[in-house]
Amino acid sequence: MSTETPVGIDELLAQVRADLDRIEADAAHDASRAGEALLVDIRYAALRERDGLIPGALVVERNELEWRLDPQGSHRSPEATSHDLHVVVFCNEGYASSLAAASLRQLGLHRATDLVGGFQAWKAAGLPVGF
Repeated sequence: MSTETPVGIDELLAQVRADLDRIEADAAHDASRAGEALLVDIRYAALRERDGLIPGALVVERNELEWRLDPQGSHRSPEATSHDLHVVVFCNEGYASSLAAASLRQLGLHRATDLVGGFQAWKAAGLPVGF
């Protein structure tokens, strides 16, 4: 049995975000268009169907993320080319994506981060969305 004092989700989220260089929608768009970042959509299917997709983003269900983006993994996506890959994970509003980016960092993807405000911030900024 662990003797560590448990932290709540708000504290955990704050701790995780302190180590991330989170990115705003406009900057993520520019980095993606320039080929400098891989946008990764971890939203579940119903949200993607309802709200649309960010063109060019890799869709990876959250429960498969680590397997698909580990450059050394046997189930990696073709986009998972190196530990130096600049991955920008996004969820619907930018909460789960922070935790997901932290998990990718534990796998050695040291440039992994997330999109501030998630897909909803992207959409609110008037950036491209497709169906």
